[in-house]
Amino acid sequence: MLEYFPFPQTFPLGLGDGQFYSWTDGLRRKDWHDYESIQKEAMRSGKGEHGKPYPLTEEDHDDSAYRENGFNIFVSNNIALERSLPDIRHANCKHKMYLERLPNTSIIIPFHNEGWTSLLRTIHSIINRTPESLIAEIILVDDFSERGKIQLITFYLILLPFT
Repeated sequence: MLEYFPFPQTFPLGLGDGQFYSWTDGLRRKDWHDYESIQKEAMRSGKGEHGKPYPLTEEDHDDSAYRENGFNIFVSNNIALERSLPDIRHANCKHKMYLERLPNTSIIIPFHNEGWTSLLRTIHSIINRTPESLIAEIILVDDFSERGKIQLITFYLILLPFT
């Protein structure tokens, strides 16, 4: 009877040097994490950073913003477009090694009457947190929005070159 010994899919902590490693399956893996960016983000502070609440004064409360957008657009407009986010991955996932050669991908974002800053924040997050070689294109699909200025960004982003 053969005994099953599962091979680990991750290496111990402390790799993060961008080197390549071969698994028992013969496929080369790479640590794709950008530890410098992760460290810089961890040091950021301010309203909305790390997904923390944005404190509102009594005069900043406006229920019409919630009715129109489903969230407070005043707050969204005052949070940095390149804000930091908490790392909510499981601890084992933070050190996972991925194949050295991954296909690039098209990222499709459908939206309808989206708040301008929340849409831009999504795009900034994708560009800042994804290796360039993995992004073929970012396509925004306007699902019949009634706000004219958002339609302009659709054409702008499709034309952005990703190498």
